[in-house]
Amino acid sequence: MVVYAGAATLHLVALAVMRPPGGAGIRDRLLAWDGQWYSMIAAKGYPDAFTYTPDGRLTGNNLAFFPLFPALARTVHRLTGLDQDTATIVAAHLALVAALFMVHLLLTRLHGQRAATIALVLLTAAQPMSIAFFMAYSESLFLALAIGALLAAHRKAWLTAGVLALLAGLTRPAAVAVAAALVTAAVMHLVQARRLMWRPVAAVGLACAGTPSYLWWVGHRVGRPDAWFVIQRAGWGTRWDDGASFGRYLGYALSKADQWIAVSTAVLLLSLTAAALLACWQHTTWPPLLVHGMGVLVLTFGQSNYYHSKLRLLIPCVIFLLPIASGLARARTSTVVTVLLLTSAFGCWYGAYMLTTWHYGV
Repeated sequence: MVVYAGAATLHLVALAVMRPPGGAGIRDRLLAWDGQWYSMIAAKGYPDAFTYTPDGRLTGNNLAFFPLFPALARTVHRLTGLDQDTATIVAAHLALVAALFMVHLLLTRLHGQRAATIALVLLTAAQPMSIAFFMAYSESLFLALAIGALLAAHRKAWLTAGVLALLAGLTRPAAVAVAAALVTAAVMHLVQARRLMWRPVAAVGLACAGTPSYLWWVGHRVGRPDAWFVIQRAGWGTRWDDGASFGRYLGYALSKADQWIAVSTAVLLLSLTAAALLACWQHTTWPPLLVHGMGVLVLTFGQSNYYHSKLRLLIPCVIFLLPIASGLARARTSTVVTVLLLTSAFGCWYGAYMLTTWHYGV
C-alpha cells in the first residue's frame, strides 16, 4: 500500500504540474481514450453488429475490448453508487492494489523481499507509461490476474492458476502469453514428477480457454467467425504482421524522425528489450515468468498497433525490471533511494507529458 500511495501521489502531482491552463482536468485525463470505451461498455454493454461510418465504411466499435474489466467497473458502480466514469477509475486502482500484492509475493519467493520491493517502485512509477496502471485501463487487472496465475502455479495451486489465467484471457488478448507461461510451469512440474497429473493439465485447459471464448462470442454475436479481428483492423489498424510495421517504425525513428516522442519511444523500447534479454541470460529468472514476459514483448512488437501505444502495452511485462531490481538489491540504501527517486521522477513526468501534451491516444 505504501508503494501504491507513493506512486499514485507522484503521478497525480506530475499530471497537475503538466496540465496546461484551461486544459482537461486530471479525472478527464485518467478517463481518456480507452478509458471512455471501457466506461461505455460498463454502462451500456456491447453492440450486436458491426459499426459503419455515415459513408458506409466499416469502423471499430467496443466489441474490440475484452469484457472482464468493464464488468468489474460495473460492479464497483453498483456497489458504491459512484458514477460510472469514476467507478471505472476506482476499479483500475483496486485491481492495481491486488496486482502489487501478487507481484510482491511472487518476486519475494523468486528474488527476495528487497528486490521485490524495488521492483514494485520501478513497476508503478519509474517505467515509462506506468501512469496507465492508474487510468481507467485494463492493464492493472491484467497484471493482477497474470501474476496471480503464475504465483498460484509456483505454489502448485493448479486449479487456482487455471481459473486466474482464464480470467486474464477475458481481460486482454495478451493473455496468450499467460497461457504459454502456465503451460511451461505445468510441463516443468510434470517432468519433475515423472507422471501425469490431472490438476496441471486441467489448469492448462482453463488457461487456453479464456481468449478464444471471447473471440468466439464476438463472432457468434456479429455472425462472422473473424469478427473481432475485422473490428480491430477497421478501428485501429491492428493486425499481426510479424513485426514488419515495428521494424519500419524503428528505421524511421532512428534515422529520419523529427519528433522527440517517436525517437524517445524507440530508444525506450530498445532499452526495455535489452533488459528483457538480460533477464533471459540470467539463470535466476523463473522460466514461466520469462515466457510470460517475452510473450508480451513478442505480441506487442509483432502487431501493427500504434507505436506510441507500445510502451503502455509493455507495462505488465515485469521481466525487464528484474535485472535492475536485482542489481539495486545488492547496492547501498542511499544508492537505491537516489536511483529510484530519479527514475520515478522521469517515469511520472513522461506519463504526464503523454497524457497532457501528446495529442494522440496511448
